Amino acid sequence: MENNTDMRTIQWFPGHMAKTRRAIAANLKLVDAVVEIIDARAPMSSRNPEIDQITAKKPRLVLLNKCDLADPGATQGWINALKSSNVEALAVDCKSGKGLGRLMTTLKSTVLAELMEKRAKNGMTGAPIRLMILGIPNVGKSSLINRMAGSKRTKVEDRPGVTRTKQWVKLKDNTELLDMPGVLWPKFADQEAAIRLAFTGAISDEILDVETLAMKLLSFLAGSYPQSLTDRYKIELSETDDGLALLEKVGKKRGMVVSGGEINTERAAITVLDEFRSGKLGRITLELPERS
Repeated sequence: MENNTDMRTIQWFPGHMAKTRRAIAANLKLVDAVVEIIDARAPMSSRNPEIDQITAKKPRLVLLNKCDLADPGATQGWINALKSSNVEALAVDCKSGKGLGRLMTTLKSTVLAELMEKRAKNGMTGAPIRLMILGIPNVGKSSLINRMAGSKRTKVEDRPGVTRTKQWVKLKDNTELLDMPGVLWPKFADQEAAIRLAFTGAISDEILDVETLAMKLLSFLAGSYPQSLTDRYKIELSETDDGLALLEKVGKKRGMVVSGGEINTERAAITVLDEFRSGKLGRITLELPERS
């Protein structure tokens, strides 16, 4: 990616985030396992590093959500990497329900196998399975719960960082979900991670310069997914193109020209970000797991 000095340092830790972190630790004793939802397009950047420590003693299943927007090969690589760290993982799409049919089966047969065996021996097979649903804002927690509940049980907010209190949702199959408000971390020591989250919309565009953000995204795509740019925008790429040149090419090709022949780069930037987030640029993953 390009140098980040032209963007403000991204910080994200309003008061309700600290409160949520404390609530997670306090409510762990009420659940049997943690279901952590991350964004398949940015699996590491969308994982709160504190969750590992906070939930260390609880069985956990990680869901790589929005898998239909991510590079399938990269998603499998992340699943393999998580499993090599003894963390069970599934690729899902919470809006369509893709992959969610394996969620409870995987929990019972793998993640909670020891608990299920213990309950069977003690004649407690009818005891409910209680799950805590965790993830950063806008990652898909409400979509998951609504899909599993078969109705709009929770309010889905498009705006990142919306404060909500915890809530229990009972499912038909003797399962109870504890939905926690989205939680990020005290500060983004890794600004690259913060920018990846901004690409996906997990951090509000209101606190960022959309043109600079779009330029950074275009530079990444030109290096890692050049075909996505040429297929979508019908532009020619050059090794000398920087983010601004790419943004202007997109704007010109889309007819976003104002008086005097100047390109409306703000309008072009909004288009690029919207089309990336909706999958119109293809299945793209912003970061890959480290090779062992």
